[in-house]
Amino acid sequence: MLRIIDARTGEPTPAAPARRAPTRVEAHVPGRDATALRVLLVADLLVRALELDSTPAWAVLTGAAERDGPRKDAAALGIRPFEDGAAGPGPGTGQGVRVVSEGEDADEEEDDEEEDKDKGEDKGGGGGGGGSAQGVATVAVAPVHPAVPDLSDPDAVRLALLERHHHARVELDATVLDEARAALAALRGAVADWARQPSRPVPAELRDRLRAAWEDDLDAPGVLRVLRQVQSDPGLPDGARFEICAYADRFLGLHLTRDVGSPP
Repeated sequence: MLRIIDARTGEPTPAAPARRAPTRVEAHVPGRDATALRVLLVADLLVRALELDSTPAWAVLTGAAERDGPRKDAAALGIRPFEDGAAGPGPGTGQGVRVVSEGEDADEEEDDEEEDKDKGEDKGGGGGGGGSAQGVATVAVAPVHPAVPDLSDPDAVRLALLERHHHARVELDATVLDEARAALAALRGAVADWARQPSRPVPAELRDRLRAAWEDDLDAPGVLRVLRQVQSDPGLPDGARFEICAYADRFLGLHLTRDVGSPP
């Protein structure tokens, strides 16, 4: 079961309802900077993990007065589109998860409490009005520096952000981006080589380890550690290595199979 750490309680909580109702994933980005981009990325990972668990997700964007800029940056990083959050809670949604930058979760919670209070008064008081805070968990994303990211190689930026858990701060300096660029090129090259060999199924033990990582508070670094072990494990056939990376990439979104079919 996919669990996240709720920033309001500090405790793990399910990211999806018991029944297969859609989970509303809200990315709250007041501005356009590197931290806002990371919020969108974490929301994208959450949607991907929910879908891998066969839970439908509805992704919405809130907070930004000017949304074309954040949407453009998100698209560059391979983040799938978010709808306008002003559309409301959505029909039949069973749970909500709000993804915010670190430090905003307390303000958001206070706003929800005020909204719940107002709704309770509108209904004649008595509490238990069922406001928007019910069933909503908050994922807090640590900041990124510098504030203005270098998006000349967006895939390298995505990998650099995935290398650190979203609770940890990230420095997107030139060295970090160069290392991410080199690591991504090496992995894509290896995947293209492995694709030339007969396909083999993903070993159940490795599939379970990958799922255990992303279902544990969206642990992208844990998924990447598994892939590094796959690269160096002499006991794995190349066809299995390819399928493992293709499977993990449904969560990571790094286009690991992009170079398949290119000249060696």
